[in-house]
Amino acid sequence: MEFHAIRPRLIGVAYALLGSVEESEDAVQDAWLRLGRVDHTEIEDVTGWLVVTVSRIALDMLRSARRRREEYVGEWLPEPVVTDGDPAERVTLDESMSLAMLVVLESLSPAERTAFVLHDVFGLPFTEVGKAVGRTPAACRQLAARARKRVSERAPRFDVDADDHRRVVDAFARATTSGDLNALLALLDPDVILHSDGGGVVRAARRPIFGASKVARFLGGLARRYPATGDPRASTVNGWPGLLWFLDGQVDSVVALTVAGGRITEIHMVRNPEKLRSISRLSSTRRPGRPAPSSPSAPH
Repeated sequence: MEFHAIRPRLIGVAYALLGSVEESEDAVQDAWLRLGRVDHTEIEDVTGWLVVTVSRIALDMLRSARRRREEYVGEWLPEPVVTDGDPAERVTLDESMSLAMLVVLESLSPAERTAFVLHDVFGLPFTEVGKAVGRTPAACRQLAARARKRVSERAPRFDVDADDHRRVVDAFARATTSGDLNALLALLDPDVILHSDGGGVVRAARRPIFGASKVARFLGGLARRYPATGDPRASTVNGWPGLLWFLDGQVDSVVALTVAGGRITEIHMVRNPEKLRSISRLSSTRRPGRPAPSSPSAPH
């Protein structure tokens, strides 16, 4: 078996559980090392064994991460996955794993999340889910059912195709960077929520911002505070159209938008530099200072 062929899928499984590319890569590497220490004649399906082992490792990491996230400065958001670079480096990411969905998954217990992700997202039978979670298949079925109910109550609804989503993203970039408050308000759902993650390292709202007028004022304030010298780029963030903002040739922010009914219902803005390290290499392959097509320069 060629490990590099299955590696993107394994990282995708771990990422759906952890919301961190770096931690997912660690989990996959650990599983690969464990495979080298077992008798392969006792493994009927190496791929299946790796998926279960990665899931077990990620579940342990998730339990530990929960404690750290409780002490996180400001709102914790998942590390975004940008899939515009080298195809060999891409994570096999289910299209449901948007930043908004990953935030919803944070409300589940580690066991519920693992059962839901492995069965409902990746299609593993409950016998295999049970091996990963350390419970009976019947118990995992109940975990997944509880998780499914909670997710269905909070999960974002995507009733827009990628082209329409991209048009809203481009309009959002224009309105935000130009400071056109009326244009921005026209794009925002009245009950829009903005989440931003600076990790206590860079400027960000420490709590969610609710409502179109407050969100528009916050974004307008950013446009006024920072000089319009950034380089916004249309991108694909967790499988959906989004934005990268470069500043001085480096990735400064990643923005993911949830769109429903032609309006933006949620904004997730990741600014914590620790969560942008896997994306920052894009700055070495793109000429800084060139704005994205149909998007003006961004302040931030």
